Amino acid sequence: MTTTPLFPGFDGLMTLSRREGVDIRPTLLRVLTDLYVQASTHSADEARQFVELATRLIDQVDDATRAAVRARLAIYPTTPAAIMRKLNLKPGHPDQRVPLAEEILSPPHEEAAPPRPLTEAETRMAANLSMQPTDAAQIHDLFFRANTSERVSILHSLADTPLKASPKIPERRAARAIETLEMAAFAADIENFTLELGESLILPARLAAQVVDDPGGEPLACAMRALGMPGPVFERVLLFLKPEFGSSVNTVYRLSRLYDRLSERSALVMLAVWRGSTMAVTRAKYRPGLYDDERQRARTTAAQTRPAVQPGTAPSVRTGTDGSSR
Repeated sequence: MTTTPLFPGFDGLMTLSRREGVDIRPTLLRVLTDLYVQASTHSADEARQFVELATRLIDQVDDATRAAVRARLAIYPTTPAAIMRKLNLKPGHPDQRVPLAEEILSPPHEEAAPPRPLTEAETRMAANLSMQPTDAAQIHDLFFRANTSERVSILHSLADTPLKASPKIPERRAARAIETLEMAAFAADIENFTLELGESLILPARLAAQVVDDPGGEPLACAMRALGMPGPVFERVLLFLKPEFGSSVNTVYRLSRLYDRLSERSALVMLAVWRGSTMAVTRAKYRPGLYDDERQRARTTAAQTRPAVQPGTAPSVRTGTDGSSR
């Protein structure tokens, strides 16, 4: 009676592996090893077949495959002795103690060095200070000028920034705003949608319109995440608010995927950026005048020559009623 081979068709696969351009020997060795370690015990014939087949392949595979097979068989309790010698594996014994690592000596006691004073940048990062309006304006301009992939990178990087995020919108106020925004989107009422967005996020009308009218849609996703709008509601807003969004399956899918991966902190940091940029614009508009502003803005004029005779220096000539001098 013949014994069923452990790996049927192995000889045919070995023949195929010898053909030019086809090398499946690493895969065969990995599969053969996986099949062998799946069973806790093996008969003598199975062990003999495994030793015969694996020995033929170990010397013909790359180092990475040999290392992977060696790692699998090193923890298998019934690895054949011939294979262990082939792979330079050391047999273990149940009563063998694992040698303990040497004790790590503590370093000699040294006086603690005085703490180094923090730099200005480290102090700002440790205190989690709010960003300056000029910095917020630069981030705002960078975000709106960036393309789609760059905007996604900016939003994801804001999650780890030390800049302080805006406070979270109160839950009751956010719920009321989400309901109003969804109704406005169903009616495709962009004007009321923009008005409600600006009021709920405390943004000026100009900036709220910039967020809603942006053709990419990333600012809108960021604003909705700052409000805590659920994902299905945001998808309905995309489908009904603007035809250019709802008619494009790729746009809806892209923005929905971005919305799912966008963190709340990134959205709140971007909200702080928008609010800070508004302050920068306001400060630039109402910049206080300096004492010499008028002198610097004055136009230079040609020097005027003074008359030779100054008023009051020449004697006055009085005339009578008849025109004669007196």
